[in-house]
Amino acid sequence: MRKQRTLKEAVKASGIGLHSGKKVEISLEPAKENTGIIFYSEDDNTQIKVSTQSVINTQLATTIGKGNIIIGTVEHLLATLFALHIDNIFIRLKGREVPIMDGSSAPWVYLIKTAGIIQQNAYKKAIIVKKPVKIKEDGKFVALIPSKEFEISYSINFDNPVIGKQRMDIVVNEHNFIKEISKARTFGLLRDIEYLQAHNLALGGSLDNAVVVDEYGIINEDPLRYENEFVRHKILDAIGDLSIMGLDIRGKYIAYRSGHDLNNKLVKELIKSSEAYEVVGNPRSEKAAVESLVWNPLKAKA
Repeated sequence: MRKQRTLKEAVKASGIGLHSGKKVEISLEPAKENTGIIFYSEDDNTQIKVSTQSVINTQLATTIGKGNIIIGTVEHLLATLFALHIDNIFIRLKGREVPIMDGSSAPWVYLIKTAGIIQQNAYKKAIIVKKPVKIKEDGKFVALIPSKEFEISYSINFDNPVIGKQRMDIVVNEHNFIKEISKARTFGLLRDIEYLQAHNLALGGSLDNAVVVDEYGIINEDPLRYENEFVRHKILDAIGDLSIMGLDIRGKYIAYRSGHDLNNKLVKELIKSSEAYEVVGNPRSEKAAVESLVWNPLKAKA
């Protein structure tokens, strides 16, 4: 169990929305303890607090909203805030989509480190996964099972010779996220991107903010940042999608060919299964909850 954190000072940036193709201005600002993560749309004078109820669309990206006001592509920023333990923050936007930056979380890590981080007095609540929760759908699979720390085991399998099959297992913490995950960029197949842009989607996508793959190789001049950058980016997305709960996580997330939609369904399935989790709010209760886990990982294989 740890204390909550926020930024020391505000920091600003601008960029292009991946799907809208429009310029976006963004400001990350400190917030009081127990505030949570709040987006503020300057275009609509509307606040949207990040929660499981605020997710309204998971096609191609994770979108939050209130009424007819939406803010899209929040997952990379949310993943960074989660991994760097920024619990309370006010995110001011001119535009309806978080800028894609270079397609990874690295620019967000830089901005947060530039702003500085301060510890607050209140404790951060954690969710302890006590029983497995699983979803199988269209040859895809996701699960959350008990673990004393937040772990991810992710496998992808693309019908493309360049991407193919990749798997990665990682314990999610600030150090591992920055070193092993944060620089992994969003990616897509050339044929899919051409189709999306022809239908007014991914209008801001370019070789500056995505790894583009055809049947023969990487189209980008810059090489991959990691040998298995593709599965690492899927892990980045998953961290952002799971962070929507607003809680630290003590559990192992297992995925095979998952995406934003299935990740969101898993979160909802966990929350509605009250016997599958416990939310704790202080060090003593967390220690007791974690120590009470009786779990044989050999029985938890997907």
